[in-house]
Amino acid sequence: MSLQTHTEALSSSLAQAGLSPGSAPLIPDGFKPTTELGIAFGEKVVSLGNLFRVSEVKTSPIISFAKEESTSESQTYTLLFIDPDAPTPDDPKFAYWRHWVVSGLKPSENAEGKILTEYLGPGPKEDSRPHRYLFLLFREPEGLALTKEDVGGEEFVQRRSFEAAEWTAKHGLTLVAINWMLGAWDGWKE
Repeated sequence: MSLQTHTEALSSSLAQAGLSPGSAPLIPDGFKPTTELGIAFGEKVVSLGNLFRVSEVKTSPIISFAKEESTSESQTYTLLFIDPDAPTPDDPKFAYWRHWVVSGLKPSENAEGKILTEYLGPGPKEDSRPHRYLFLLFREPEGLALTKEDVGGEEFVQRRSFEAAEWTAKHGLTLVAINWMLGAWDGWKE
């Protein structure tokens, strides 16, 4: 898929999910991705809002993305995996729930970096509608060296209500790619 085709599909899917640029504080007005973010849980690939059950996302996914056209080979990136619907889509008082933060990523088919927040798989409540889960890839400014302390602790109360927009602005991170999925309890029925 070309980047332009991907951009159109992404924009359409985000709008349908109520996450269009400008409506979500992390996604600026007029946002256009400059690379495509691949996320795969085993053989199942995250694709702009497809549904995953809790049992499918227990372990961290594989991250992949291509080099942006105008960047150097040494360019690094930070990935945020967050839930804007915590604890439920009807009462998102703990948005954004911080599920995973990885920095120092380089473009690759299996990108690996420094884990700043350990992976915690989605776990929507049994009675909750599916949650929207965002994978956001940010270009890091040159010389940025984030630590676990820069993000916050691993406890549940420290992961909830993560002020992602403020955090990314504070560290000079630039959004370059988005992918997202729906997540539901294993027994959830449509």
